[in-house]
Amino acid sequence: MCVAAGLGMGFAAGVPALAQAARAGHSAAPDVIFYDGNILTGTRLKDGDADATPGRVSAVAVRAGKIVAVGGNAAMLAMRDAHTKTVDLKGAFAMPGFNDAHTHMAFAGRQKLSVDLDNVASLAAMLAKVQAYAAKLGPGEWILGGGWDHTKWAGAKLPTRQDLDAVSAGHPAYLGRTDGHIAIVNTAALKAAGITDATIAPKGGAIDRDADGHATGILREGPTLALVEKIIPPPSLAMRRKGIELAMNDALAHGVTSIQDFSDWEDFLAMEGMERQGALHLRIAEWIEFAQPIGVLDERRASHPADDVLLHTTMLKGFMDGSLGSRTAAMSEAYADDKNNLGIARYDQGKLNEMATARAADGFQLGFHAIGDLANDMALNALGAAEQVGRPANVAAGPKNAAGGVVMSGPAAAVKPADFRFRIEHAQVVSPGAFERFAQLGVIASMQPSHLLTDMAWAPARLGPERVKRAYAWRSFLDHGVTLAFGTDYPVESISPFRGLYSAITRQNVGGTQTFQPQEKLTIDEALYAYTQASAFAEFREKVKGRLEPGYLADMVVLDRDITRASAQEVLHTQVLRTVVGGETVYQSATGQMAP
Repeated sequence: MCVAAGLGMGFAAGVPALAQAARAGHSAAPDVIFYDGNILTGTRLKDGDADATPGRVSAVAVRAGKIVAVGGNAAMLAMRDAHTKTVDLKGAFAMPGFNDAHTHMAFAGRQKLSVDLDNVASLAAMLAKVQAYAAKLGPGEWILGGGWDHTKWAGAKLPTRQDLDAVSAGHPAYLGRTDGHIAIVNTAALKAAGITDATIAPKGGAIDRDADGHATGILREGPTLALVEKIIPPPSLAMRRKGIELAMNDALAHGVTSIQDFSDWEDFLAMEGMERQGALHLRIAEWIEFAQPIGVLDERRASHPADDVLLHTTMLKGFMDGSLGSRTAAMSEAYADDKNNLGIARYDQGKLNEMATARAADGFQLGFHAIGDLANDMALNALGAAEQVGRPANVAAGPKNAAGGVVMSGPAAAVKPADFRFRIEHAQVVSPGAFERFAQLGVIASMQPSHLLTDMAWAPARLGPERVKRAYAWRSFLDHGVTLAFGTDYPVESISPFRGLYSAITRQNVGGTQTFQPQEKLTIDEALYAYTQASAFAEFREKVKGRLEPGYLADMVVLDRDITRASAQEVLHTQVLRTVVGGETVYQSATGQMAP
């Protein structure tokens, strides 16, 4: 029987509605009942939540993909008829499915289909994998892949084109770093792209050069990466779909039932095809590229139903800067370990404000990638300007933005008020006044706690003793009343939410041998809320997912331990027993055994 205390075995939320349906002559029996579980509904994760549904129940009844009732075993099982399927959870802990607020699914899938360099331990190991891959290629084919991270190698030295030349057998090669903000290419790729000693990097990017002015093979940031990417043969639709399927299965095996994703538009079209064929088992909120012309954005938004609970488009994703690991994050002061480097800002503030305001006026949610403190300030300036487009006429204008000014004037005053829920993705390092500005503007901090597991090894040296106090500052955001949504940035990090939970509650590395700014720790309830309900809020879906109660989508994960009562190391090593999307089991472990 269920081991959780206080589950209210006689309670049955949602039962009156079922009785009403039965009286009206409709079949009220659930399609499936999950029973004898230790089920966390999510209704008590946040202080002050007075929802009538208890925080813990033992059974959940599902019909047509939604939860129709929750409560005790007896009350739920009494609703079944001959067609109702029952699933005995055998006392296992269950909770709302995780909603990863930041992924790159297509990139993850294609990495699995190419030279997968995730977690290679050295440059030599990387080159060995490249050489083996090259041996299988036909004449003229590209060596593609990614996932390498030089900060994990002894010496932390970047690879060079000469390194790749020695193992690529004449094939052009393009291998992205794990963060997607820099890539190493070989000489053949540079020649194919027309990059010479005289090539000037586009604005917002950089070409690394040696002491003699020759390209080293390291290209930095999207505008420069595009010089090579545009000549690489695009993947076929079949390859796109296969990669998405691999990444989807990885997510489901880790208890993730929803993602908020930034992939190519062609990948979204592949997802649509999967949905039509009944092959999409993961809920996907897809982002669109901020820099596209408004006409293109309108067409893409209109191309798919916004109320589709399985697949839909949401915010516009824009890039303010790069990454800390690549030293391309835009900083207000130079890196502590690179005194001549301020990183790379991708926009001029005035142009950014203009573009953000125009897109907000068109009704789009905006989300800006911002890692460095300068990039975060630029994003806040632009969102502050854009937010005023949707200000109701009876609400006084807020204070002027540092570089944007009040833009609510003239025709913009006729724009209908909107709940934009603007977001900043990552928000890793912020300036002293940024927490207050996030709160004032209602900007969501969409963060990835698992980044800290990798970054803490070198972030203090990058940032210095003062800036580091405002880095990965989850507690400070919450204490300032900022909505905090969690994700992984998959495949930059593993899609496992348990790594992120561990990081959030400990601020320690995996071995527990290093601690990073421990005052920024969260409680397990706060971290779970950020991974479920706050993530749903960030995509305007908090009324249909993130909880297990009547009316919500039946998205649930069953685990081998109760992570609300487990030690930090036990949380880190949690295993998924079953993943349920819309009441259907879409993943089940081979063992199905709870932890002792």
